[in-house]
Amino acid sequence: MNHPLPAAFSVETSSLFTPWCDPLSGVESFVLQRRVAPLQQSFYYTTPSFTDDGRYLWFYCGFPPAGNANYGRTLAVVDFERQEIRHYPETQFLDASPAVDLRTGEAYWCTGPEIWKRGPLVDASPELVNRLPAEIVRGRRPWRIATHLTFSADRKALAIDAEIGREWFVGCAPLDGTPVEIWARPTRAYNHAQFCPDPRNGDLILVNQDSSTDPVTGECPNYENRMWLLRRDHPLRPLYPDAQAAVAHMHGHEWWSADGRHVWYIHYGRGVMRVNPFIPNPESEPGTTSGPAGNPEPENIWPLDYVSHAHTSADETLVVADCFPGPRTGPAKVAFLNRATGRTADIVTHMPYPPEPLPRYHAHPHPQFCYGDRYICYTTFVHGRSDLALTPVSRLLEATA
Repeated sequence: MNHPLPAAFSVETSSLFTPWCDPLSGVESFVLQRRVAPLQQSFYYTTPSFTDDGRYLWFYCGFPPAGNANYGRTLAVVDFERQEIRHYPETQFLDASPAVDLRTGEAYWCTGPEIWKRGPLVDASPELVNRLPAEIVRGRRPWRIATHLTFSADRKALAIDAEIGREWFVGCAPLDGTPVEIWARPTRAYNHAQFCPDPRNGDLILVNQDSSTDPVTGECPNYENRMWLLRRDHPLRPLYPDAQAAVAHMHGHEWWSADGRHVWYIHYGRGVMRVNPFIPNPESEPGTTSGPAGNPEPENIWPLDYVSHAHTSADETLVVADCFPGPRTGPAKVAFLNRATGRTADIVTHMPYPPEPLPRYHAHPHPQFCYGDRYICYTTFVHGRSDLALTPVSRLLEATA
């Protein structure tokens, strides 16, 4: 890995970004002012895109009215060393599939039945990583290969949750091109698969029941029990085995803690939750398990009446969330919690709902910690369009001390 870039290449001093200060909270963000597309959007909150050395920041691009949240967006990258932005139209991707290898700067994405990658420099070429086997695809067009790609703890595979027609497949795609492994073939929609980042649980995937529109009838049944764990060579197991349907419907937008010890999620109506899904197993290393222990006890870390997505720092002491009062309503806000002090600060106090046609691109703030928790990256609409923005965490810590 390269050494972190000097301060001369920081977000705050880059000519590519312009400051914006929330008029009520006084919190300052830096908005990417250089444009290569009408829509510029941060990555989905589960997949950081700012490389470890601080040089590259990848983001989504859209060209309305072309495409939508399922297909048609492309990737561009900010190069802080060269102070330029490069758009790569060959990266047209499915769903929110792109992921970035934060060590190399390479971006991965799904298109058709395949997974591809390319480096951030202009002379790099796209490389095929893997593809779904022909006996699964059978000439059909996949709705998704992966909701959002995540790397296994050993960096040798990517989690997949494919949906083709009325079939679903959960497993992994090895990065060396060896055949895709299918671990489960559920009979209803499961997606949002995420590898556990703890090497001791490297063969464990968090995957979630979800609503899915039937490609023939248009029916869209709700899910019954949201969160499940899948280990290679084991059946799917619910994280909350005894969850009542009314409760399970209130769970959503999950992610692993950076150390893989906790699952974080949103309880709509209650706030940002955390749960330890593991039980002690005397025959293996601490923290490993082949399934959940009854109903684990969740913690309500940040009580909020309404919240859509959230993310945490690596040490789980800081939380960021976007909060929409309801579908297609506003204003929303992007808020920060310092758990050590219990104080909060609004990054954006009144975020207008994105104007048409931006909602078709799943245009939400999706805030996430990135670049070693130095910044929070999110999508903003304060200028009446979709922009990429970054907020220095150091300033949020000062505001919540």
